[in-house]
Amino acid sequence: MAKSKELTAAKRRNLAELTRGLRGIVLFLFLISGTINILALTGSLYMMQIYDRALSSGSIPTLVVLSTLAIGLYLFQGGFDVIRSQVLVRVGSRLDRKVAPLAHRVAIDMPRFGFSTSEALERGRDVDTVRGFLGSQGPAALFDLPWMPIYLAFVYFLHPLIGALTFAGAFVLTVLTIVSEILTKRLSLSTRKATLARNTIADCNARNAEVLKAMGFANRAVSRFNDANGEHLELQTKANDITGTFAAVSRVLRMLLQSAVLGLGAYLTIKGELSAGAIIACSVTAARALAPVDLAIGNWKSFVAARMAYQRLRDTVVALAGAEEPMKLPVPARRLSVEKATVAVPGSGQVVLSDISFELDAGQALGIIGPSAGGKTSMVRALTGIWPVLRGNVRLDGADLTQWHQDEIGQHIGYLPQDVSLMDATIEQNICRLEPDPDSRKVVEAAQAAGVHDMILRMPEGYRTQLGPQGAALSAGQRQRVALARALYGNPFVVIMDEPNSNLDGEGEAALTQAIESIRMRGGIAIVIAHRPSALVAVDLVAIVQGGRMVAFGKKQDIMTPGLQSTAKPVVDEAVSEELQEQVRRPA
Repeated sequence: MAKSKELTAAKRRNLAELTRGLRGIVLFLFLISGTINILALTGSLYMMQIYDRALSSGSIPTLVVLSTLAIGLYLFQGGFDVIRSQVLVRVGSRLDRKVAPLAHRVAIDMPRFGFSTSEALERGRDVDTVRGFLGSQGPAALFDLPWMPIYLAFVYFLHPLIGALTFAGAFVLTVLTIVSEILTKRLSLSTRKATLARNTIADCNARNAEVLKAMGFANRAVSRFNDANGEHLELQTKANDITGTFAAVSRVLRMLLQSAVLGLGAYLTIKGELSAGAIIACSVTAARALAPVDLAIGNWKSFVAARMAYQRLRDTVVALAGAEEPMKLPVPARRLSVEKATVAVPGSGQVVLSDISFELDAGQALGIIGPSAGGKTSMVRALTGIWPVLRGNVRLDGADLTQWHQDEIGQHIGYLPQDVSLMDATIEQNICRLEPDPDSRKVVEAAQAAGVHDMILRMPEGYRTQLGPQGAALSAGQRQRVALARALYGNPFVVIMDEPNSNLDGEGEAALTQAIESIRMRGGIAIVIAHRPSALVAVDLVAIVQGGRMVAFGKKQDIMTPGLQSTAKPVVDEAVSEELQEQVRRPA
């Protein structure tokens, strides 16, 4: 209960931080909008005075004074309008600076939990949507709407019948706005889902461009995208039809009302109940009264999109409130323990590992083998904290991974994934993990430990060589060795490698073996997942994972010796080849 209250308080603090200072800004914009709308009566009053005073009296000085006063009031109105616009733009920039880093952090985490890249990047697009809306005419229309009674009161003061007619027009346009909201809300949700589906396919096609080109099924990929894009366009067209139709109807009604006011004013003038100047003033004021509604309907689509984006950003801020700031712990140096860990695939909830338990002490190296789809890579994701364990614990020196700060735990874990992906940065920035002021000595040490230092020196700009997107400037083997150097940077306590030799030549495999030995010698822990036996030469422990369970764990020579009476023996025969058994029997 206490923890729930603390979490609720944290959410409130995060939301308060998101909106801190906005109430004062909104009040300021509301008041300045009132000033703008009062000054917008200048045109109506000017015309009325011109017709009723200057023309009837034929006085040039009266005309000059009225015109000078009107010009001054127009300048004030324009100045306040500029201030309002600039304040709204800066509010959008301030929101962007606050929320964009949080949204990007969530975007980085979302793929770990089963979301597509497009869904993850949508958080960044949400920030752009809200900022873009604040810089448009939509907010001005919303701030002007509450001041419509000023114009209605002015028209009513000139004549009650014209005031009633203007009020009726405003009521009809308000109803149109509400109906537009109801009809577009559901369509907006469907359109968003269709947009995500289309973007996901586009992202998938871009990431597999080489495969599509090499094997000649790019046209089928484009056709698949075209189907998703067709659904997106159909929903987008429906939404645009609704907003466009209501915008056109509102404009026609506004023009019709303006003419009706003019006609009714002429009738009342003929009857002697209204002056000639008041006719023009009523027509202009009625049009100005309904302009915010017309503008709001025209911008309703962007308003709905901005509102939905802001709600998702609020959810993002609330979600981050659940992450407590852990206490700083000592640098781990003794052991890694896994206690009955059960791992499920984020998103689907499918259990891929059950009741995994083992313990590694400093200076040990574990090789994990087993058939494909047995759960080896899932274990790696649990050991690194990429996937949270469903049950059980993964501990460093007795502390669960969740008790470490995300950035801090990264200093104690080195990770070489199966699918190597390097940052679009220099080799140095990749190895040092984007540290702002890296220690060049540590960078070189990591490169030497991975056996890639000489190769880097032979490159055009050495460690400052730009790699381009996905490390395109390097071969697959070079990328793997640079990624190994990144995993070794800073001598992390635990280094986990998933298929580390899949793209390596003989020289690279020798460097990998030496790196594992170096980790053990300095008191670290190495974990290697391998199908090729050469990666297991330097390990002293072997685990066999099959069918989502660890079916064997022990010393390499005990697990892999043929003829040993062990419950693991039948599994060993299935999971590994004779060549593998021969290789891993070599002493570490």
